[in-house]
Amino acid sequence: MSRPRLLLTVDAPSLLHRNHHARAESELRDRAGRPAWALHGMLRQILEAIDQFAPDAVLFGLDDRRSSVREQAYPAYKAGRAAKDPALVDQLERAGALLDALGMRTVTPAGLEADDVNASAATWAEAAGWHCVIITSDRDSFAHISDRTQVLRLINGGISASPLLNPARLRALYGIAAEHYLEYAALRGDASDNLPGVPGIGEKLAPVLLSEMGSMQAVWADIDHCAGATLVATLDSYCQEVGRPRIGASVLKRLATPAARERFEFNMSMMSGRTDLDLGLTPDVPGSPGLLPLEPDRVSRVVGYLGVPSTTQLALRVLTEPPASVGRPPVGLTTPAEDR
Repeated sequence: MSRPRLLLTVDAPSLLHRNHHARAESELRDRAGRPAWALHGMLRQILEAIDQFAPDAVLFGLDDRRSSVREQAYPAYKAGRAAKDPALVDQLERAGALLDALGMRTVTPAGLEADDVNASAATWAEAAGWHCVIITSDRDSFAHISDRTQVLRLINGGISASPLLNPARLRALYGIAAEHYLEYAALRGDASDNLPGVPGIGEKLAPVLLSEMGSMQAVWADIDHCAGATLVATLDSYCQEVGRPRIGASVLKRLATPAARERFEFNMSMMSGRTDLDLGLTPDVPGSPGLLPLEPDRVSRVVGYLGVPSTTQLALRVLTEPPASVGRPPVGLTTPAEDR
């Protein structure tokens, strides 16, 4: 039985940021003398991931660095982050051209971010019957985890040491179902994006609230139509089962304010990724950008320009040869039927 086809989706800015800070001491320059350590580090990690997962297509999401619909809606979005090193900015600006020259597929959505590309990629894979692996160091993509989409969260130690998260592993980490992760994040907030959470509902209480009530939609409906009676009874019953003091009344008091719901709904709107982007993927058209394998001469020329022979050799092996794992599921992936 042939394996389902696999789309590897890469949060390019996330990887560039990590590799800039991790590899800056190398001061690697390309053949034109421009900073290249972040570009090389990102590419090296993606080559390792392609070698591991044997994808059929690779898609890179990039941020629109000129405008942001989220910043227009909320000027404080991501405020407080340190100014970017000019060398990092230079490599962020050049990343798309490098990847396009290599033959990869890149998407820079107007006013949006790589997170939106990830969301649309997961939706595309589901509709097309493909599997999807999102590579990122950002937790936002956890909202897209499903039977068909997993997230390789890049941490210290690189590709081989990074966790591959599926619905079961996400539940083990956070105590919530994958389909509720976005609600969990909206309750908790995200300090890195300067998005405060719902007051009094932190990362420990949010999973309890969602697992016991099923969804925030159920919570709001109970508050609107039953004055929160079901919420209080459900949470107090949970507390009795686990041997802790009752929390139902205090949680209701925190959630019953207009400010709590406004904060939750605002965070949901800011954190939700766009799922309707045109990714330009045409997997049935041979030679389309992003489809593997790539042309050897092109790979040798583009990767060779970074000036690291070992990476050029790896790229030629990984990007220009048919996957060695055809006929079996990629590492860590099963079909939905096998999951059951």
